[in-house]
Amino acid sequence: MLPVLSPQQSADWDRRADATGIALATLMEAAGRAAALIIAERFPERLRGGVLVATGPGHNGGDGWVLARALHAVGVPVFVAPVPGEPAPLTATMARLAREAGVRAVEPDGPWPAVQLLVDALLGTGAKGALRGGVLAAVERLSDLALPVAAMDGPTGVDLATGTTMGPSLRAELSVTFGGLRRGHLLAREECGDVLVVDIGHPPADPAWPMLLTDAQAAHAIGRFSADAHKGDRGRVVVIGGEPGMGGALRLAARAAFGAGAGLVWAVAPVETVAMLRGAEPDLQTVAHDFTPTLSPELVTLLGRADAVVVGPGLGRGAGRREFVEAVARHSRRLVLDADALNAFQGAAPSLVALAQGRVLALTPHAGEFARLFPAHAAGMDVDPWQAATAAAAESGALVVLKGVPTVIAAPGEPPLTVSAGNPGLATGGSGDVLSGIAGTFLSTTDRPLVALAAAAQALGRAADQAARRATARGMRPMDVVAALPDLWRYWETLRVAPMPPRPPIRLELPRPQQW
Repeated sequence: MLPVLSPQQSADWDRRADATGIALATLMEAAGRAAALIIAERFPERLRGGVLVATGPGHNGGDGWVLARALHAVGVPVFVAPVPGEPAPLTATMARLAREAGVRAVEPDGPWPAVQLLVDALLGTGAKGALRGGVLAAVERLSDLALPVAAMDGPTGVDLATGTTMGPSLRAELSVTFGGLRRGHLLAREECGDVLVVDIGHPPADPAWPMLLTDAQAAHAIGRFSADAHKGDRGRVVVIGGEPGMGGALRLAARAAFGAGAGLVWAVAPVETVAMLRGAEPDLQTVAHDFTPTLSPELVTLLGRADAVVVGPGLGRGAGRREFVEAVARHSRRLVLDADALNAFQGAAPSLVALAQGRVLALTPHAGEFARLFPAHAAGMDVDPWQAATAAAAESGALVVLKGVPTVIAAPGEPPLTVSAGNPGLATGGSGDVLSGIAGTFLSTTDRPLVALAAAAQALGRAADQAARRATARGMRPMDVVAALPDLWRYWETLRVAPMPPRPPIRLELPRPQQW
């Protein structure tokens, strides 16, 4: 899998490469030349009109000098504008080699030649805080040119640890980064544009680092049905919720469970909701039951047969909800708590530890639900969802799917997985219900719950991307996402049997989300 790196991990990776005999100069040469190849493929017409590379004194600037030398060697009009400051020794070497090869340097505050493309090689992964001095002046001047920007690592002014900006920053159309993603790429998608990760020769990533789940990995994780499969093999999923007036949430979760491949889906709801479901959802089997902690023999038997149970869509916040969820859990092997099933434990998060004993327990909070459930870990979740989700999983003993941009999936004692798929069309009521239904189905048929939950989040996001292409992100509804699942399964099957040919050195291409 592809690592999702903090600046410290990125620096450690470079040091480990150097210690194992892969010189930093080799990494820098590989980085600059790979970026030159990608930029030439992405902006062929603009290259003819000239390229200006703005470089800083650190190693990111060294990458920029290598890129300039590589473009100059194939006849591209390229100019480098180095900001004032004592360059790092390796950067100074790369600048000297570029000048000796004929690359022209221009003063950062002097006249610049007319060009058609800007390359931002000012600051790298470890940059923090507000911009100052020559870098600030360069960013302001580059911004005034209104030309597309290709960024080395990421756009200057964006903290690649947290995705935050402090003051002016460059907005990139393309970011080329090396070895793995940086956290800021996923937290600041709009500023980073399309992100391409290229291999430059690092040693294997530390398996303890957070990793990104891709379509191909998700497709292999959920697998195929056997040729002689029957409905019991495909997962028995029970969805519980649908307080009167909130039956739509239950319907969405149940439809998503079927759409994800479940063989049998039951809906458990109060009698009024069941009456509606029997006419509206003929695929569903139903059990009428109030949300009281004394479970009927019929429900106890059903829970014992279920491969996965989803509680929460439309559950409501009436009295006794926590006790009802706890009663359901005692008879369940794999349990997903979503929406109001999570809210039922507000102020009682320690109770989740007992709930997780002897079963797979998955929690799927959005940011607000997470803050109510785990207030001690919520303060930094917008800039470090990896730490927040990991701490919540350790505290509760449960798997935690912290929904957002990106979504982070954590389990006690395991490195977290990351999902970047999706678009703003998912910011609608009901999207979480769709995820819980998919998650229930994937959990019901696999013995790898962390990967199953990550695959469910990837499926939700990628189906939403499919739906947005048809309905737009603005007009998309949760049922459009469910309707897009068959197209996604066809695509994933194609990846399984006829994967895309490799494009070395590109390891990942992450387009910016559709925003309209």
